[in-house]
Amino acid sequence: MSLSLSARNWHLAYCYAAASDQPRASFNSRTTTTPPPLQKKKKPQAMLHIGEETPSRFELLSMVKKHSNLLGKTTVDEHDASDVQMDGQFWHDVFNLYFVRGRESRGRQDDDLIFFVRKWRGHDFNDKDEGFAPYFVRRWAPELDNLVGASLSDVDWRRSFYLNMIAHTSYSVTVAICSHHVLRNHQAGQDTPLSPIYKVVKTVYASPSRVNFHLDSKKEVETTPAYPDICFAIDDFDSTFDAMVLTDTDHCYCVLLNALDGAAFPSEKETNDSSSSDKLPLRVDTNSMKTKTSKLTLFSGFVSYQMVRDAYDAGSSRFGSLLSLGHSSGKTDRLYMKGPGGCGEVEVAVSGVAAKHAYAAAAATSTSDEEMIPLKCCLMSITLPWEHIAYDLLFKGSPPVNL
Repeated sequence: MSLSLSARNWHLAYCYAAASDQPRASFNSRTTTTPPPLQKKKKPQAMLHIGEETPSRFELLSMVKKHSNLLGKTTVDEHDASDVQMDGQFWHDVFNLYFVRGRESRGRQDDDLIFFVRKWRGHDFNDKDEGFAPYFVRRWAPELDNLVGASLSDVDWRRSFYLNMIAHTSYSVTVAICSHHVLRNHQAGQDTPLSPIYKVVKTVYASPSRVNFHLDSKKEVETTPAYPDICFAIDDFDSTFDAMVLTDTDHCYCVLLNALDGAAFPSEKETNDSSSSDKLPLRVDTNSMKTKTSKLTLFSGFVSYQMVRDAYDAGSSRFGSLLSLGHSSGKTDRLYMKGPGGCGEVEVAVSGVAAKHAYAAAAATSTSDEEMIPLKCCLMSITLPWEHIAYDLLFKGSPPVNL
Protein backbone atom coordinates (compact mmCIF):
# COMPACT_ATOMS: atom_id res chain seq x y z
CA MET A 1 0.00 0.00 0.00
CA SER A 2 1.54 3.29 -1.04
CA LEU A 3 1.95 6.16 1.39
CA SER A 4 1.11 9.70 0.40
CA LEU A 5 4.15 11.82 -0.29
CA SER A 6 3.06 14.33 2.30
CA ALA A 7 1.11 12.26 4.78
CA ARG A 8 4.22 12.45 6.90
CA ASN A 9 6.23 14.97 4.90
CA TRP A 10 5.80 18.49 3.64
CA HIS A 11 6.51 20.20 0.36
CA LEU A 12 10.11 20.86 -0.39
CA ALA A 13 10.67 24.47 0.61
CA TYR A 14 12.75 26.15 -2.03
CA CYS A 15 15.45 28.75 -1.91
CA TYR A 16 17.63 30.17 -4.63
CA ALA A 17 21.12 31.40 -3.85
CA ALA A 18 24.75 30.77 -4.53
CA ALA A 19 26.05 27.45 -3.29
CA SER A 20 28.18 29.12 -0.64
CA ASP A 21 25.06 30.70 0.85
CA GLN A 22 23.18 27.45 1.33
CA PRO A 23 22.53 26.24 4.85
CA ARG A 24 24.30 23.02 5.75
CA ALA A 25 23.48 20.62 8.55
CA SER A 26 25.42 21.61 11.65
CA PHE A 27 27.41 18.82 13.22
CA ASN A 28 27.19 20.60 16.57
CA SER A 29 23.41 20.55 16.57
CA ARG A 30 23.08 16.81 16.04
CA THR A 31 26.04 15.21 17.77
CA THR A 32 26.85 13.97 21.20
CA THR A 33 29.08 15.62 23.73
CA THR A 34 32.61 14.47 24.43
CA PRO A 35 32.38 10.93 25.87
CA PRO A 36 32.91 10.61 29.65
CA PRO A 37 35.95 8.72 30.94
CA LEU A 38 35.72 4.99 30.31
CA GLN A 39 34.41 3.00 33.24
CA LYS A 40 35.64 -0.55 32.93
CA LYS A 41 32.89 -2.39 34.74
CA LYS A 42 33.07 -5.30 32.31
CA LYS A 43 34.79 -6.08 29.05
CA PRO A 44 32.59 -5.32 26.05
CA GLN A 45 34.35 -8.10 24.14
CA ALA A 46 32.33 -10.63 26.11
CA MET A 47 29.16 -9.24 24.53
CA LEU A 48 30.39 -10.08 21.05
CA HIS A 49 30.46 -13.85 21.44
CA ILE A 50 27.63 -16.32 21.77
CA GLY A 51 29.16 -19.50 23.13
CA GLU A 52 32.11 -20.31 20.88
CA GLU A 53 30.49 -18.84 17.76
CA THR A 54 31.01 -15.42 16.24
CA PRO A 55 27.74 -13.43 16.06
CA SER A 56 26.13 -13.05 12.66
CA ARG A 57 25.58 -9.65 11.11
CA PHE A 58 21.92 -9.93 12.10
CA GLU A 59 22.89 -10.45 15.76
CA LEU A 60 25.54 -7.74 15.63
CA LEU A 61 23.08 -5.21 14.23
CA SER A 62 20.62 -6.09 17.00
CA MET A 63 23.37 -5.24 19.51
CA VAL A 64 24.08 -1.98 17.70
CA LYS A 65 20.41 -1.00 17.87
CA LYS A 66 20.36 -1.51 21.63
CA HIS A 67 23.27 0.91 21.93
CA SER A 68 22.17 3.55 19.42
CA ASN A 69 19.72 5.60 21.46
CA LEU A 70 22.12 8.57 21.34
CA LEU A 71 21.59 9.05 17.60
CA GLY A 72 20.29 12.53 16.90
CA LYS A 73 20.62 13.81 20.46
CA THR A 74 22.02 17.31 20.79
CA THR A 75 23.48 16.68 24.23
CA VAL A 76 23.98 13.54 26.25
CA ASP A 77 23.42 13.14 29.97
CA GLU A 78 26.00 10.86 31.57
CA HIS A 79 23.15 8.83 33.05
CA ASP A 80 21.80 8.18 29.54
CA ALA A 81 25.05 6.86 28.16
CA SER A 82 25.88 3.25 28.94
CA ASP A 83 29.49 2.17 29.25
CA VAL A 84 29.19 0.05 26.12
CA GLN A 85 27.56 2.81 24.10
CA MET A 86 30.47 5.15 24.70
CA ASP A 87 33.19 2.48 24.69
CA GLY A 88 35.53 2.65 21.73
CA GLN A 89 36.66 -0.94 22.18
CA PHE A 90 33.11 -2.25 21.76
CA TRP A 91 32.65 -0.31 18.52
CA HIS A 92 36.10 -1.35 17.30
CA ASP A 93 35.18 -5.00 17.74
CA VAL A 94 31.73 -4.64 16.16
CA PHE A 95 33.31 -2.78 13.24
CA ASN A 96 35.89 -5.55 12.81
CA LEU A 97 33.33 -8.35 12.83
CA TYR A 98 30.85 -6.53 10.59
CA PHE A 99 33.02 -4.97 7.89
CA VAL A 100 36.37 -6.78 7.96
CA ARG A 101 35.93 -10.37 9.08
CA GLY A 102 32.31 -10.34 7.95
CA ARG A 103 33.25 -9.33 4.41
CA GLU A 104 35.83 -12.13 4.16
CA SER A 105 33.32 -14.80 5.21
CA ARG A 106 30.65 -13.45 2.82
CA GLY A 107 32.85 -14.17 -0.17
CA ARG A 108 33.86 -10.51 -0.53
CA GLN A 109 30.46 -9.46 -1.86
CA ASP A 110 30.73 -5.96 -0.38
CA ASP A 111 32.53 -2.89 -1.65
CA ASP A 112 36.20 -3.10 -0.74
CA LEU A 113 36.44 0.51 0.44
CA ILE A 114 36.40 0.96 4.22
CA PHE A 115 35.83 4.41 5.76
CA PHE A 116 37.32 5.61 9.04
CA VAL A 117 36.03 8.73 10.79
CA ARG A 118 38.66 10.69 12.66
CA LYS A 119 38.16 11.71 16.27
CA TRP A 120 37.06 15.27 16.83
CA ARG A 121 39.51 18.08 16.26
CA GLY A 122 38.35 21.22 17.99
CA HIS A 123 34.60 21.58 18.40
CA ASP A 124 33.20 20.07 15.22
CA PHE A 125 33.89 18.90 11.71
CA ASN A 126 32.65 22.17 10.26
CA ASP A 127 35.99 23.66 11.31
CA LYS A 128 37.54 22.27 8.14
CA ASP A 129 41.25 23.00 8.24
CA GLU A 130 42.87 23.31 4.84
CA GLY A 131 43.97 19.87 3.75
CA PHE A 132 42.17 18.14 6.62
CA ALA A 133 39.41 15.61 5.95
CA PRO A 134 37.18 14.29 8.75
CA TYR A 135 37.64 10.74 7.47
CA PHE A 136 40.10 8.59 5.53
CA VAL A 137 39.65 5.56 3.30
CA ARG A 138 41.42 2.22 3.01
CA ARG A 139 40.92 -0.80 0.80
CA TRP A 140 39.77 -3.92 2.60
CA ALA A 141 42.39 -6.16 4.21
CA PRO A 142 41.87 -9.22 6.49
CA GLU A 143 43.46 -7.59 9.58
CA LEU A 144 41.81 -4.40 10.78
CA ASP A 145 44.59 -3.05 12.98
CA ASN A 146 47.19 -3.56 10.25
CA LEU A 147 44.82 -1.93 7.79
CA VAL A 148 44.60 1.25 9.86
CA GLY A 149 48.23 1.22 10.99
CA ALA A 150 49.51 4.24 12.88
CA SER A 151 46.10 5.95 12.63
CA LEU A 152 44.49 3.39 14.95
CA SER A 153 44.27 5.77 17.91
CA ASP A 154 42.80 8.56 15.74
CA VAL A 155 39.68 6.61 14.72
CA ASP A 156 36.22 7.25 16.14
CA TRP A 157 34.98 3.66 15.91
CA ARG A 158 31.35 4.42 16.71
CA ARG A 159 30.95 6.95 13.91
CA SER A 160 33.05 4.78 11.62
CA PHE A 161 30.62 1.89 12.09
CA TYR A 162 27.61 4.05 11.20
CA LEU A 163 29.37 5.59 8.20
CA ASN A 164 30.24 2.17 6.76
CA MET A 165 26.73 0.87 7.44
CA ILE A 166 25.44 3.79 5.36
CA ALA A 167 28.09 3.52 2.64
CA HIS A 168 27.66 -0.26 2.22
CA THR A 169 23.87 -0.09 1.86
CA SER A 170 22.24 -0.01 -1.59
CA TYR A 171 20.03 2.91 -2.64
CA SER A 172 17.87 4.07 -5.50
CA VAL A 173 16.43 7.47 -6.30
CA THR A 174 13.08 7.93 -8.02
CA VAL A 175 12.40 11.23 -9.75
CA ALA A 176 8.92 11.70 -11.16
CA ILE A 177 6.51 14.20 -12.64
CA CYS A 178 3.06 13.88 -11.10
CA SER A 179 -0.22 15.74 -11.39
CA HIS A 180 -0.69 18.17 -8.52
CA HIS A 181 -4.45 17.59 -8.66
CA VAL A 182 -4.08 13.80 -8.42
CA LEU A 183 -1.51 14.19 -5.66
CA ARG A 184 -3.88 16.33 -3.57
CA ASN A 185 -6.68 13.79 -3.96
CA HIS A 186 -4.28 11.06 -2.93
CA GLN A 187 -3.27 13.08 0.14
CA ALA A 188 -6.90 13.60 1.07
CA GLY A 189 -7.36 9.86 1.36
CA GLN A 190 -9.42 9.46 -1.76
CA ASP A 191 -9.11 6.17 -3.58
CA THR A 192 -6.92 7.69 -6.27
CA PRO A 193 -3.88 5.78 -7.52
CA LEU A 194 -0.71 7.85 -7.51
CA SER A 195 0.50 7.15 -11.03
CA PRO A 196 3.35 9.36 -12.26
CA ILE A 197 3.17 11.04 -15.64
CA TYR A 198 6.86 10.25 -16.12
CA LYS A 199 9.51 8.80 -13.84
CA VAL A 200 13.12 7.70 -13.74
CA VAL A 201 14.61 5.24 -11.24
CA LYS A 202 18.36 5.40 -10.78
CA THR A 203 20.86 3.55 -8.57
CA VAL A 204 22.81 5.96 -6.36
CA TYR A 205 25.62 5.57 -3.84
CA ALA A 206 26.12 7.12 -0.42
CA SER A 207 29.36 9.04 -0.04
CA PRO A 208 30.93 11.24 2.65
CA SER A 209 32.24 13.38 -0.23
CA ARG A 210 30.35 16.10 -2.05
CA VAL A 211 30.55 16.34 -5.82
CA ASN A 212 30.47 19.91 -7.09
CA PHE A 213 29.40 20.04 -10.73
CA HIS A 214 30.30 23.01 -12.90
CA LEU A 215 27.37 23.72 -15.18
CA ASP A 216 29.37 25.31 -17.96
CA SER A 217 30.30 23.67 -21.23
CA LYS A 218 33.35 22.00 -19.69
CA LYS A 219 31.23 20.05 -17.16
CA GLU A 220 34.15 19.96 -14.73
CA VAL A 221 33.77 18.18 -11.40
CA GLU A 222 35.48 18.69 -8.06
CA THR A 223 35.10 16.58 -4.93
CA THR A 224 35.24 17.91 -1.37
CA PRO A 225 34.49 16.32 2.03
CA ALA A 226 30.80 16.49 2.94
CA TYR A 227 30.85 14.57 6.23
CA PRO A 228 28.99 14.86 8.61
CA ASP A 229 26.60 15.08 5.66
CA ILE A 230 26.16 12.19 3.24
CA CYS A 231 25.81 12.96 -0.46
CA PHE A 232 23.98 10.92 -3.09
CA ALA A 233 25.19 12.33 -6.41
CA ILE A 234 24.08 11.55 -9.96
CA ASP A 235 27.15 12.02 -12.15
CA ASP A 236 25.26 11.72 -15.45
CA PHE A 237 22.34 13.88 -14.34
CA ASP A 238 22.07 15.75 -17.64
CA SER A 239 21.55 12.62 -19.74
CA THR A 240 19.62 10.63 -17.11
CA PHE A 241 16.95 13.30 -16.67
CA ASP A 242 17.02 14.81 -20.14
CA ALA A 243 13.28 14.15 -20.60
CA MET A 244 12.26 15.33 -17.11
CA VAL A 245 10.48 18.49 -18.28
CA LEU A 246 7.65 20.28 -16.47
CA THR A 247 5.28 21.45 -19.21
CA ASP A 248 2.08 22.10 -17.25
CA THR A 249 1.21 24.26 -14.25
CA ASP A 250 -0.41 21.16 -12.74
CA HIS A 251 2.90 19.32 -12.77
CA CYS A 252 4.82 18.50 -9.58
CA TYR A 253 8.46 17.50 -9.34
CA CYS A 254 8.80 14.55 -6.92
CA VAL A 255 11.97 13.06 -5.41
CA LEU A 256 12.28 9.82 -3.43
CA LEU A 257 15.37 8.18 -1.93
CA ASN A 258 15.00 4.52 -0.94
CA ALA A 259 17.37 2.15 0.85
CA LEU A 260 17.06 -1.33 -0.64
CA ASP A 261 19.67 -3.83 0.49
CA GLY A 262 23.17 -4.27 1.82
CA ALA A 263 24.81 -3.73 5.20
CA ALA A 264 21.72 -2.29 6.91
CA PHE A 265 19.58 -5.29 5.92
CA PRO A 266 21.30 -8.50 7.07
CA SER A 267 19.49 -11.81 6.80
CA GLU A 268 18.39 -13.41 10.06
CA LYS A 269 19.87 -16.73 8.95
CA GLU A 270 23.11 -15.21 7.74
CA THR A 271 26.22 -16.05 9.74
CA ASN A 272 29.78 -14.84 9.55
CA ASP A 273 30.82 -18.36 8.59
CA SER A 274 28.81 -18.73 5.38
CA SER A 275 27.62 -16.73 2.42
CA SER A 276 23.96 -15.81 2.15
CA SER A 277 23.79 -14.17 -1.24
CA ASP A 278 20.79 -16.26 -2.26
CA LYS A 279 18.68 -15.34 0.76
CA LEU A 280 16.06 -12.60 0.88
CA PRO A 281 17.42 -9.54 2.72
CA LEU A 282 15.55 -8.74 5.91
CA ARG A 283 15.55 -5.98 8.49
CA VAL A 284 14.78 -6.06 12.19
CA ASP A 285 12.08 -4.20 14.08
CA THR A 286 13.63 -3.73 17.52
CA ASN A 287 10.25 -3.35 19.19
CA SER A 288 8.64 -6.54 17.94
CA MET A 289 11.84 -8.32 16.82
CA LYS A 290 9.94 -9.39 13.73
CA THR A 291 11.56 -9.34 10.32
CA LYS A 292 10.41 -7.49 7.26
CA THR A 293 11.55 -7.33 3.67
CA SER A 294 13.94 -4.53 2.87
CA LYS A 295 12.90 -1.23 1.34
CA LEU A 296 12.92 1.98 3.27
CA THR A 297 12.21 5.55 2.23
CA LEU A 298 14.80 7.95 3.64
CA PHE A 299 13.68 11.07 1.78
CA SER A 300 10.48 12.06 -0.01
CA GLY A 301 9.09 15.37 -1.11
CA PHE A 302 7.64 17.30 -4.00
CA VAL A 303 7.57 20.82 -5.34
CA SER A 304 5.03 22.36 -7.72
CA TYR A 305 5.78 23.81 -11.14
CA GLN A 306 4.89 27.27 -9.87
CA MET A 307 7.39 27.04 -7.02
CA VAL A 308 10.14 26.03 -9.43
CA ARG A 309 9.11 28.77 -11.86
CA ASP A 310 9.03 31.44 -9.15
CA ALA A 311 12.49 30.50 -7.94
CA TYR A 312 13.77 30.35 -11.51
CA ASP A 313 12.36 33.79 -12.30
CA ALA A 314 13.75 35.20 -9.06
CA GLY A 315 17.15 33.89 -10.03
CA SER A 316 16.87 35.55 -13.41
CA SER A 317 16.10 38.97 -11.95
CA ARG A 318 18.72 38.61 -9.23
CA PHE A 319 21.62 37.33 -11.29
CA GLY A 320 20.75 38.85 -14.65
CA SER A 321 23.19 37.51 -17.19
CA LEU A 322 23.48 34.12 -15.52
CA LEU A 323 20.07 33.12 -16.88
CA SER A 324 18.24 33.57 -20.13
CA LEU A 325 14.52 32.89 -19.88
CA GLY A 326 13.48 33.54 -23.46
CA HIS A 327 12.96 31.05 -26.26
CA SER A 328 16.71 30.94 -26.76
CA SER A 329 17.24 29.71 -23.23
CA GLY A 330 19.78 26.95 -23.14
CA LYS A 331 21.64 27.87 -20.00
CA THR A 332 21.35 25.94 -16.79
CA ASP A 333 21.51 27.04 -13.20
CA ARG A 334 21.17 25.41 -9.80
CA LEU A 335 18.07 25.31 -7.67
CA TYR A 336 18.52 24.33 -4.00
CA MET A 337 15.52 22.95 -2.18
CA LYS A 338 15.32 22.23 1.51
CA GLY A 339 14.05 18.78 2.40
CA PRO A 340 10.82 17.94 4.24
CA GLY A 341 10.91 19.29 7.78
CA GLY A 342 14.05 21.25 6.91
CA CYS A 343 16.19 18.10 6.88
CA GLY A 344 18.55 17.65 3.98
CA GLU A 345 18.91 19.41 0.68
CA VAL A 346 18.19 18.64 -2.96
CA GLU A 347 20.29 20.18 -5.73
CA VAL A 348 18.60 20.42 -9.12
CA ALA A 349 19.88 21.76 -12.43
CA VAL A 350 17.02 23.77 -13.95
CA SER A 351 16.89 25.13 -17.46
CA GLY A 352 14.27 26.61 -19.74
CA VAL A 353 13.66 24.30 -22.69
CA ALA A 354 13.84 25.91 -26.12
CA ALA A 355 12.71 22.88 -28.11
CA LYS A 356 9.67 23.59 -30.30
CA HIS A 357 7.84 20.44 -29.26
CA ALA A 358 8.19 21.37 -25.57
CA TYR A 359 6.73 24.83 -26.15
CA ALA A 360 3.93 23.33 -28.21
CA ALA A 361 3.04 20.94 -25.38
CA ALA A 362 3.17 23.77 -22.85
CA ALA A 363 1.01 26.06 -24.99
CA ALA A 364 -1.58 23.34 -25.52
CA THR A 365 -2.07 22.78 -21.79
CA SER A 366 -1.61 26.31 -20.46
CA THR A 367 -4.72 28.07 -19.12
CA SER A 368 -2.89 31.18 -17.94
CA ASP A 369 -2.21 34.42 -19.76
CA GLU A 370 1.38 34.19 -18.54
CA GLU A 371 3.80 32.58 -20.95
CA MET A 372 4.33 28.94 -20.06
CA ILE A 373 8.02 28.10 -19.96
CA PRO A 374 8.88 24.38 -20.03
CA LEU A 375 11.43 23.69 -17.30
CA LYS A 376 13.83 20.77 -17.46
CA CYS A 377 14.77 19.62 -13.95
CA CYS A 378 17.79 17.34 -13.57
CA LEU A 379 18.46 16.01 -10.09
CA MET A 380 22.14 16.47 -9.28
CA SER A 381 22.33 15.34 -5.66
CA ILE A 382 20.54 14.67 -2.38
CA THR A 383 22.35 15.53 0.85
CA LEU A 384 21.30 14.30 4.30
CA PRO A 385 22.93 14.33 7.76
CA TRP A 386 24.51 10.96 8.57
CA GLU A 387 22.62 10.63 11.86
CA HIS A 388 19.28 11.06 10.08
CA ILE A 389 20.16 8.22 7.69
CA ALA A 390 21.59 5.95 10.40
CA TYR A 391 18.55 6.41 12.63
CA ASP A 392 16.11 5.64 9.82
CA LEU A 393 18.09 2.58 8.69
CA LEU A 394 18.01 1.18 12.21
CA PHE A 395 14.61 2.22 13.54
CA LYS A 396 12.22 3.53 10.89
CA GLY A 397 9.16 1.32 10.69
CA SER A 398 6.80 3.17 8.34
CA PRO A 399 6.11 1.61 4.92
CA PRO A 400 8.04 2.91 1.92
CA VAL A 401 6.63 5.57 -0.37
CA ASN A 402 5.79 4.11 -3.77
CA LEU A 403 5.54 5.83 -7.12
